[in-house]
Amino acid sequence: MAPRRDRVSCGLDLVAVPDVPAGISSATEAGYQFVFMPIVHPRYRREFVSGRAKDRTTPFTRSDMVLSNADWNTLVVGKLSPHLALDSPCDSVRQQAEAALAEELNFASHLTLPAVTLRLHGGSNANLARHLYSRVVSSCSYQIWVQVPLTSPAAAQRQYRSDLPSEPDSPEELDDPWLWWDRLRNATGTESRLGVCLQVGADLPDARRLDRWMGEPVKCVMLSADVFISNKKGFPVLTRAHQELMKSLMRLNCQFVVTGANRHQHVKHYWQYLNHLYQVFLEESNDPLSDFAIGYEDYLQCPLQPLMDNLESQTYEIFEKCPVKYSQYQRAMYHAFLDRVPTERKDQDTIVVMVVGAGRGPLVRAAFLAARQAERQLRVYAVEKNPNAVVTLRTAVEEEWGDTVVVVSCDMREWQAPEKADILVSELLGSFGDNELSPECLDGAQKYLKDDGISIPQNYTSFLHPVQSPKLYNDVRSCREKDKPAVSPFEMPYVVYLQNVLRVGQPQPLFHFEHPNRDEVINNSRFKTLTFTADQDCTVHGFGGYFESVLYKDTMISIHPHTHSPGMFSWFPIFFPIREPMEVKQGESVQVSFWRLSNARNVWYEWSVNAPRTLPIHNPNGRSYTIGL
Repeated sequence: MAPRRDRVSCGLDLVAVPDVPAGISSATEAGYQFVFMPIVHPRYRREFVSGRAKDRTTPFTRSDMVLSNADWNTLVVGKLSPHLALDSPCDSVRQQAEAALAEELNFASHLTLPAVTLRLHGGSNANLARHLYSRVVSSCSYQIWVQVPLTSPAAAQRQYRSDLPSEPDSPEELDDPWLWWDRLRNATGTESRLGVCLQVGADLPDARRLDRWMGEPVKCVMLSADVFISNKKGFPVLTRAHQELMKSLMRLNCQFVVTGANRHQHVKHYWQYLNHLYQVFLEESNDPLSDFAIGYEDYLQCPLQPLMDNLESQTYEIFEKCPVKYSQYQRAMYHAFLDRVPTERKDQDTIVVMVVGAGRGPLVRAAFLAARQAERQLRVYAVEKNPNAVVTLRTAVEEEWGDTVVVVSCDMREWQAPEKADILVSELLGSFGDNELSPECLDGAQKYLKDDGISIPQNYTSFLHPVQSPKLYNDVRSCREKDKPAVSPFEMPYVVYLQNVLRVGQPQPLFHFEHPNRDEVINNSRFKTLTFTADQDCTVHGFGGYFESVLYKDTMISIHPHTHSPGMFSWFPIFFPIREPMEVKQGESVQVSFWRLSNARNVWYEWSVNAPRTLPIHNPNGRSYTIGL
């Protein structure tokens, strides 16, 4: 988990470096943290196969001793020669490029550079992909940042010159650089050491094509100096559209590089402006959820199983810090108390509230606050199975609540209640609504509720949609354990604060649960098939899940992207991966089937992609993941 930087990380692109220490010193004095620098002189074209320079014995680049190893390792990103044409139809050109690429990558390893970067010029990169893939799978020490333009040069030329015809053979390949990257990425097995270095020019594509990059591993953003315009004082600034794009990319914690000839007073002013924009971004993203989630962006966590495991004190403490959830519960109880006891009976009637799964008592406190606000009398049963949390509850009875609260140390499904409740309150929801077994718990506890009693929450619905995220796919792949099949990490859900993702289509409702459950035969198994339409080309790596819950009447809590309760951080979304990345074309349907299944001991999910191609059912019979009853 990487902490958020306090200032922007920005580098300077050096076209030629006659004096390496001086060039780096000049860049760092201007505020830049690193430089892009050619590994080999831009004019130095080696000849390995044929030509007059084939037998040249002079060094092909500078000595490694011009910098210390620490400086090579922290201050320099090596640029591979731009003329390397590994997919040239000419055998001699291709072979020359292959040999030169190997030589430059070997020298990058020798220098222990943190990263090297190369430029994509089109969509035909099969041979380049093979060479890069063979390098990264043989444990190279550096990352490879692939420079991809936001808009293709061919498309830009046609925009301004009507005499240039469209290419009839493959216009998509020419006009959509994302496809260049997508094909290269898929050919290299979504390798985690390959990242995007996004080249941003003056012209920006439409919003949909920009959004697609938010689901890619953007390590770096290259901004040409001619993208900046001058303000009234002559300092460089960006247009409003470019500012919003930069702030969106800053959410990915990427770095920035200024390239091209300086067009303003001093090159340091570009860094100063980008850092100013970064500070604005930090201020705008300063909300309880963003603050709480710092360091947890796109970080996979196993879902809690509070029914099977006793939660630790620090877990209770984290969730009790969320002010929004408990204020909404208090509001729901306030209205329920008013409806339960009319004003003329408020001094005679006592409302019986059962808090099932009471934890350390935050809902009990919310109930008393709501009762004081509603001027109603309460008798509360706090039911909790965790004996360690019961210690806290009993201490609160002695020091705070008195005999208005009865603490019950028991599984809510096994308790024999002395009376029935007017209101049953619980906070058993998980990131997918039902994934912490709220349905099973509340179905078992509803026998304590009067026939006309109220359950808070009243209902909850899970939502699902496809997502593109090579970052999450690689992280799931790296979760493999020695004693388990390779498929196991792809057959379980993960709680994750989704940032580096593209959301494909709008979330659709999946499973719905009502409480109290008035069905004659209670069955919490579910099955549903959802179909989404891709509004652009993308690659699906899994499905993002959310929930909405009606606590009481019009009082809700939600982590749905469009109805998220402002400032609430008790839940992150859930992520269901798929085994293989699935390429989807614009207009194609993505169809997924989901099951919620159970036996006497466990509950589990199964999921299967049916379109645009069929993938095997994930987690059959709960072989990789179950939720213990």
